Amino acid sequence: MAERAEAAEAVRGQSLWRHRDFMLLWGGQTVSEVGSSVTLVALPLLAVISLDATTFEVGLLTACTNLAFLLVALPAGAWVDRWRRKPVLVWGDLGRVVLLGSIPVAQALGVLELPQLYVVAVLTGVLTVFFDVAYQSYVPDLVSPEELVDANGKIGASQAFGQVAGPSVAGVLVGALGAAYAVVADALSFVVSGGLTAAIRRREPAPEPRPAGRRLRDEVSEGLAYVLRHPILKRIVGCTGTSNFFTSMFLAVEAVFLVRVLDASPGVIGLVLSLGSAGGLLGGAVAGRLARRVGSARIIWLSITFTIPGQLLAAAAFPGWGVALVAASLFFFSFGGVVYNTAQVSYRQAICPPALLGRMNASVRFIVWGTMPLGGLAGGVAGQLLGVRPTILLAGLGQILAALWLLTSPLRGMRDIEIEDAVPAPSDAPSGDEVPVG
Repeated sequence: MAERAEAAEAVRGQSLWRHRDFMLLWGGQTVSEVGSSVTLVALPLLAVISLDATTFEVGLLTACTNLAFLLVALPAGAWVDRWRRKPVLVWGDLGRVVLLGSIPVAQALGVLELPQLYVVAVLTGVLTVFFDVAYQSYVPDLVSPEELVDANGKIGASQAFGQVAGPSVAGVLVGALGAAYAVVADALSFVVSGGLTAAIRRREPAPEPRPAGRRLRDEVSEGLAYVLRHPILKRIVGCTGTSNFFTSMFLAVEAVFLVRVLDASPGVIGLVLSLGSAGGLLGGAVAGRLARRVGSARIIWLSITFTIPGQLLAAAAFPGWGVALVAASLFFFSFGGVVYNTAQVSYRQAICPPALLGRMNASVRFIVWGTMPLGGLAGGVAGQLLGVRPTILLAGLGQILAALWLLTSPLRGMRDIEIEDAVPAPSDAPSGDEVPVG
């Protein structure tokens, strides 16, 4: 704690633009976000165009991409709390280089099949779990509490920038080289990210020692108990998990909708996704100012509630200029999502004890990302049985359920959230199979 406080004090008042270590971390993440957005477009297009996958098979691929959050997120959080976070980030990047690089190699050898895409999606997802949990736990160690909103706003803007630039790059690469070789851009982005992270100079303090005899499941239960006992955190988790479920339903049929229903070319698809993601870039730029003007508590539920109607536009899209309705729908979703995530992630990081950050983040990710493979499967099944357009509409309507979590929460009566609202970490963790829900 003392080392973290000293590090925070050293950078307090210093602009993050002059904070060398944060800029390295942020720069690496910005590059990898662009690469990941390329793969997000190229992988389903590879399945649809090159491997002639069915709607259900594309939905299954979406599910595999996020399956690891359901399978390994909880123990990953406990392990991350036992380790220094920087090596986890570097090795996570390098491992994804190898996995993604196997796709163009297999294509060049003429042996690429759908099962390999499923395996790469699952294993890449495992490394992403460890990376994301470690990343969210590492940021509070680099910057002061007062700089968390600014730092997370910049990170959110990078994610949005990746979603703006990535699809355009993907559209060009898929059109010029083919979907399999477009994935090379993502692999190279992880090389850059790993190298920049490795260059961070700050020596991370050693993790706090664990009491003798503590079992892994005891530590996992402590993280879950912290999240599920908290009157605001559990509502945020419910909102995000519900939203992610229906978002994954949409993503499961998005490529099929654009290619087979709207007859859009790879270049047009890239342009539509980029224009839609520009909303997130705007959201990242204004998130901090909105939180100060509207209130750090109020902006969490307002950002979701007032962008839901725009998300329903995609279901009305039609071939030709009507494809722009998909871009408009994605714009609203991206803007609201980045503002929401900036506010709620900053709050989580600020209230949580440092020794519990990995497990808290992992517990949140287990729930909110664990719904994504289920949503992907649901989207694939619904697309096969009901049709692609009805599935798009159903996914948009489902976002209303996500907003209800917050509209019926204590946030409705608050303008700002104070750190004093935090629920203390339990002094003695519950036994391995007891997870209180409050």
